[in-house]
Formats: sequence, C-alpha cells, structure tokens
Amino acid sequence: MDYISTRGEAAALDFEGVTLAGLASDGGLYVPRSWPKFTQAEIAGMAGLSYVELAVRIMSPFVAGSLSDDELRGLCEAAYGRFSHKAITPLAQIDESNWLLELFHGPTLAFKDVALQLLGHLFERFLSNRDAHLTIVGATSGDTGSAAIDAVAGREKVDIFMLHPDGRVSDVQRRQMTTVLAPNVHNIAIDGSFDDAQAMVKRMFGDPDFAGRFTLSAVNSINWARLMAQIVYYFAAALQLGAPYRPVAFSVPTGNFGDVFAGYVAAQMGLPVARLIVATNVNDILHRAISAGDYSAGSVTPTAAPSMDIQVSSNFERLLFDLEGRDGALTAARMRGFEASKAMQLSPEMRAGAESLFSSARIDPEEMGIAMRRAWDDAGQMIDPHTAIGLGAAQRLQEAGKLDRSVPCVTLATAHPSKFRDAVERATGLRPRLPARVGDLFERAEKFDKLPGDYTTVRDYIAERAVPAKG
Repeated sequence: MDYISTRGEAAALDFEGVTLAGLASDGGLYVPRSWPKFTQAEIAGMAGLSYVELAVRIMSPFVAGSLSDDELRGLCEAAYGRFSHKAITPLAQIDESNWLLELFHGPTLAFKDVALQLLGHLFERFLSNRDAHLTIVGATSGDTGSAAIDAVAGREKVDIFMLHPDGRVSDVQRRQMTTVLAPNVHNIAIDGSFDDAQAMVKRMFGDPDFAGRFTLSAVNSINWARLMAQIVYYFAAALQLGAPYRPVAFSVPTGNFGDVFAGYVAAQMGLPVARLIVATNVNDILHRAISAGDYSAGSVTPTAAPSMDIQVSSNFERLLFDLEGRDGALTAARMRGFEASKAMQLSPEMRAGAESLFSSARIDPEEMGIAMRRAWDDAGQMIDPHTAIGLGAAQRLQEAGKLDRSVPCVTLATAHPSKFRDAVERATGLRPRLPARVGDLFERAEKFDKLPGDYTTVRDYIAERAVPAKG
C-alpha cells in the first residue's frame, strides 16, 4: 500500500514512511492511494474475533509492504495489553436505539489511547530499522497530549514536544501530561488557543530550515497511522449490533474531524454505516460545513468540552480531497484559499457528496448538560461533556425524525467522566472518582514551561532541546 498527499505534490510513501513523516512535505495530509474493500462475506467472517485479531484483519491492507500480519499482531498485543477492559472498546446500551462505545479504558482514559498506544510501538519498530532519532512536535486540545506522552515516555529514540493552550484544558488533562517527568517529554503551555498551537506545529513542519535540522513526526490525527487504528472500533461496534446484515449509525463528538473520518473510511471499506453524525459544540465550523456548506473559521469560544474547542479542523482536508474527486491540485488551491481567508464554501456537488453519509448537529452548553443528566437518570450512565454532545446530537435527530430509531446508533464515548469532574458535577450533582490507576494524580509533581503564543519563541525553544538529524 502506498500513500499520496491530498495536495498532490509530495512523493508517495509506504506505510512506514507516512508513519514517521506525519505531515506531507507539500503541506497536505497522506491518504491511501485507494481504499481497501471488504465483501459482505468477509465482514461477516470477522464476527466473534478478538479485538486484536479484528485489528489485524482491518489494518493489514494499510500496512502491507511494511509489516507482516504476525508483526502487526505483536504490536497490537503490546498496545492493547495495557487496557483495563478485555473487550478494549466495549458497548453499553442507553435505550432501545442508543449505545455508547466506551473508548476510555486505556492508560490515559481517553479514546486517543486506542491509536496512540499502537503508534508508540510503531515508532519504536520503525526506528529500530533506522539509525535515527525522532522529534515529535504536537498540539493538543486536551487528550492527545497525555495519550501521546504516555505512549512514548522513556523511549530512547524519541523526544516529544507537546503544546497545549494554557488554562484551556481540564486539570486532569493537564496533570496527565505535566506529571510525566521522563527526560524525553517536554510540555509547553502557550498563551493562546488550540488553533494557535496547531498552526505553530503545521508551520514548523513547513519551515525548511527547522524541518531540515530534525527528523520530525506528528502524533496528532494528521498522522495517518492514528486514523487507521481508529477504523477498527467502528467495525467492532457494528459487528456486535448485526453488521454486515444490519446498518448502524454513529454519532461522533468531533473538533478536528479525525475520529469521524475514521468512520468514513470504515464505510468506504464496506461497513454498512447508515449515518455519521458530526456532533459539535458551539465551535461549530464542522456543523456549518456539513449543513450549509460554510467552512469559515471564527474565534474559539472556551467551553466545558475543551477537546472540541477548535475552529480549524485539520482532517476535513482528507474528506475534501475525496469530494474533489481526489484531485490534489484542486484540493491544494482550496486549502491555500482557506489558509489565506479562513473561509471556504463547498460546491453543491461537494455538499451533496457529504450529505449522502454525514448529518450534523450543534449542541449548546444547556443541551450538553441535559444530555449528561438524562444519561444518568435514565440509564445510570455517567458521561463526560464530549460524549454528552455526541449523545445529545443523536437524540435530537431521532426526536426530530431525521434519524431512524430502528437503526441502532452508537455514540462514541471519548473520555472517562473523571477527566471532567467539575462539568459532570455541575450537570448531575455527582462528582466522578478517578480510577485507581490514576488516583494519586493530584499528588504528583508537575513539570512544564509557559511560553507566549509566538512562533519564533516556541520554535527556538524546541530547537535548543531537540536532537538534530544525522547526516
């Protein structure tokens, strides 16, 4: 399997290459040259497989030429051996139409662990093939940072520099990053929003002088390997609910469009996905894009769902590439226009293409709180604010007759409620407890540096501490 850039100019790479590269050299994102396809019979044959065996079956076409099935199986066993639930991503029923897919049983209690635990092992495997030292530069709106840091802390051939917006992540999210004291971990709190941090990271990858001095890679969902790992749990959930003989809908709380794009890929591979609901908070660029064709960035409004406080959704470019007929030149022109003006209008044809699979809903803070209370009162399920946005979106569309109640709808439960204790307590009157494995989190020492939201300052800070590339 080889991979091409959404902007059509960067050289094609194999799976090992795109995993280590992250962002394409032309500023685009890597995608497979074509989507692998499974027949209905092949999908039916996946029923009953363990999560690891299902992961090997789903991911094998994407890693062909870089990893054998046995090598991939070993990496998956190592990655998912640290999860606290044997099913890895179990389902929980809310009512006759709605289910939660619990994605928070990994080491840092968030869905990012599903991909990043595997990515850490992929980095180690591929770096062992090369005499190289990897410098990971990332931005986080909350959960990516802690999951990535946990995945690579202490690894000899990797340094990680993680930017987070100062004061705009929860206390649990911050401490899960800043209490990791491994010497290869560098936490940076910047004055600004997640979008500001993400823009700096993208600029570093595109800075010839900086990028030329280090072997850079990404752990954000711009890295294809992250999305690949997330495809698996769509298959896992749907198979439990009757796929491939029964369609299943998914409601996905999303800000950066990565998690829901993994669902789109699952559909392209043959999974019978009835609808993909793009659930946003008041930072609603994705809702406006899907519902009205208006992909225009505004200012970020801080909310109780900080991982979704995003106005520039990096992975949306991957969908645009498909909606443009996989024309890299057209996609590059669109993205250059957006980067200059922060506005883009989808053509009628692109809107029609998106609406054939996607629906969307914008959930305000009051509705989010109602969804949290309703889940607890009706089903005894305590959910975090992001999951509440996904569940609230599904229930709103069902009640409006826009989502068939006879079709099971799976809301992705993206984080353990204890990561957002204050928000959960405000909504339900109950304060969730941290699981035992992180029970001493607030007793641990923190280590991080605060920097202004200035590109040159942040770049120079990293350059002074990163290991230069050899040769």
